[in-house]
Amino acid sequence: MWDFSIGRSIGLVGRTLPFVIFRMIVYFGIALAYVLVTGAGAGIGWGVGAFGEPDFQMTSTFWGGAIGFALTAGVLYFLREYILYIVKAGHIAVLVELIDGNSIPEGRGQIEHASGVVKERFAEASVLFAIDQLVRGVIGAIMGIVQGIASILPIPGLRNIMGIVKAFLRIAVGLIDEVILAYSIRTRTTNPWASAQTALVLYGQNYKTMLKNAAWLTVFTYGLAFVVFLVMLAPAAAVAYLIPGGWSAGGFIFALVFAWAVKAAVIEPFAIAAMLQVYFKTIEGQVPDPEWVDRIDGASKKFRKLGERAAAWGSTRPADGSAQA
Repeated sequence: MWDFSIGRSIGLVGRTLPFVIFRMIVYFGIALAYVLVTGAGAGIGWGVGAFGEPDFQMTSTFWGGAIGFALTAGVLYFLREYILYIVKAGHIAVLVELIDGNSIPEGRGQIEHASGVVKERFAEASVLFAIDQLVRGVIGAIMGIVQGIASILPIPGLRNIMGIVKAFLRIAVGLIDEVILAYSIRTRTTNPWASAQTALVLYGQNYKTMLKNAAWLTVFTYGLAFVVFLVMLAPAAAVAYLIPGGWSAGGFIFALVFAWAVKAAVIEPFAIAAMLQVYFKTIEGQVPDPEWVDRIDGASKKFRKLGERAAAWGSTRPADGSAQA
């Protein structure tokens, strides 16, 4: 079974209610932007199509909506650094404080406090974003190492199911980059690049425990998101019906968008709180295993890039010390 407490995870998220509300505003705002801009695009397409035949109008309505959807996605792509810096990292910062038994401000002060912690650790959004991108790449390399270890195990039929396992693990590791960022915040390091390296090695050498719990949380997270998707199908279809020309794909797409918003705003914080419990408990008293350092270093250019950035940062690497309890 899993190694985290569901009750404690819910309690931790509940104590960060200001951040949950903040996340809801951000992610539901994003969902609303998708609906409004897509609807506006479909409306423009419908108007343009009025100058042609009915088939042309249907086609122009569809492409108008598709362009509106893509335009919204493009704008959000450029805002992803801000979302990571202010929303995700900030929430992780207060969750770390609570797990360690520290007090945090209530209300709006909680968000301001978290922003200060994140700025102290990462200086600016571009640093955090660059670390996050490198971490994601290294996690992929670690998964390759894990799959390589599994492939040589004498388990009958293992190779036949590895394709399914690999696909599932790609989803399951989605929470790990948040855990790596949490380690950097928790250790109060002056060198976030070196801290990320250390956290990745500690994760790699405990991959069995981490992946087992990540797998359970993936089931919980996407199971709940699927339920939300089913609930949202009817109202989303009603919204799509209001779009000029009846944008047929709208109901399904809008339901997906709103399910994603609920997942990102409410369900994901629970999963992160659970993973932080597991990670910090598992690595307590551990130091990075040189064998795992060599494995990851040999398998990932991005891990080596983290090392280069750490050296350039000019601070002592925390990898030589023990993991903080």
